Amino acid sequence: MLQLLIILIVVALVSGAMGFTGISAGAATLAKIVFAIMLIVIALLLVLAFMGLAVLF
Repeated sequence: MLQLLIILIVVALVSGAMGFTGISAGAATLAKIVFAIMLIVIALLLVLAFMGLAVLF
């Protein structure tokens, strides 16, 4: 998931620098969504780990 986030950020930056604002805005929006999902999953895993219900691998 982190790799996808980094790819989307790079695509947004490069396309924005080249003037493709539509592609840049789309990639930035997708990067925000992936980042939010990643934060939620990490928080959920941490809570479950502290409760002793999940095994972190």
